[in-house]
Amino acid sequence: MSNTKTGETILANATLVLESETRHGGVVLRDGHIAEILSGQTVPEGAIDCDGDYLIPGLIELHTDNLERHIQPRPSVDWPHAAAILAHDGELASVGITTVFDAMRVGSIPNGKGNSTRYARNLASELWEMREAGALRINHYLHLRAEVCSETLEEEMAEFGPADRVGIVSLMDHTPGQRQFRDLSKLKTYFQGKHGLSDSDFDVHVSDLIALRDRNGDRHEHLAVTEAARYGAVLASHDDTTAAHVATSAAHGIRLAEFPTTVEAAQACHAEGIKVMMGAPNLIRGGSHSGNVAAHELAEMDRLDIVSSDYVPSALMSSAFLLADLWDDLPRAIATVTATPARSVGLLDRGRIEQGLYADLVRVARIHGSPVVRGVWSHGRQVG
Repeated sequence: MSNTKTGETILANATLVLESETRHGGVVLRDGHIAEILSGQTVPEGAIDCDGDYLIPGLIELHTDNLERHIQPRPSVDWPHAAAILAHDGELASVGITTVFDAMRVGSIPNGKGNSTRYARNLASELWEMREAGALRINHYLHLRAEVCSETLEEEMAEFGPADRVGIVSLMDHTPGQRQFRDLSKLKTYFQGKHGLSDSDFDVHVSDLIALRDRNGDRHEHLAVTEAARYGAVLASHDDTTAAHVATSAAHGIRLAEFPTTVEAAQACHAEGIKVMMGAPNLIRGGSHSGNVAAHELAEMDRLDIVSSDYVPSALMSSAFLLADLWDDLPRAIATVTATPARSVGLLDRGRIEQGLYADLVRVARIHGSPVVRGVWSHGRQVG
């Protein structure tokens, strides 16, 4: 039942996935919030009958390159940004994501054919214009990926401020020979496939990046930490590989680790109280495309806290149900894509089915083992 006059919707006869249990019931949505949680399988007159489907909190995505993919669907193709933003927003809504931290790179990096294009400031401004116009279905924040191995990080980060909804700043270091690309053969395959570099061009590119890191890396890392504090953003590490990397992260006050590449790093994060986030594609494919630690291995060791869709939005829901089977614990699995990411970035008003929180909800059926989204509500408004 949806009553436009009162702003009320009732979702009934659902399997509610709460933080520590599942139970039959329903939810009353009123004025954008969860007004009441119902018990039992009764369907009030005019309510939406969920036919026993799962009702879970809206998914919370902390790190996705999906908007970048929409603005550049092919190399050298700059798609109209308004259309790209709307397509990205609609795609996320369709797979149950109701809060997203849109990842945007700051800090231009040589790619062997000149510097990569600066885009974050203009794209962010266009995103907020679309939001102010009421064109977006879900809730957007920024995740600035601060590339310390770059030329322009300082001036790009200076263009952002506290009004820009920057929720996360991650410290990125893609210098060849360490972290994600410690295996240069895999970097070579990736880079030559993407940019068409010759062997000699690739060797020059690697040398240039190492020199750039030596020149700017430490200064840029300190800068990113300082700027995150100015924005009021949560700091995240990226691709920690060793216990020493994690110790540096902890010294910066980092409590969120994106995609640690080894068991050693994940164990060190756990010891420091740093939440470990892994990519859903890694989990679903059974391993990392870069040859790093498999997400399922960390899950089996109880060292996986948060899942990100990374570059496949639909993978976020699929990964949660995969973890539910692995752990035999649906509430725990759903928390990796809802409550835990919400808490890790200080969003205590969503991520759980609880009275008074935002009415961000997803109705999900499971058909032949696959989760199928049958309805999405963002702040009480049906968007999918």
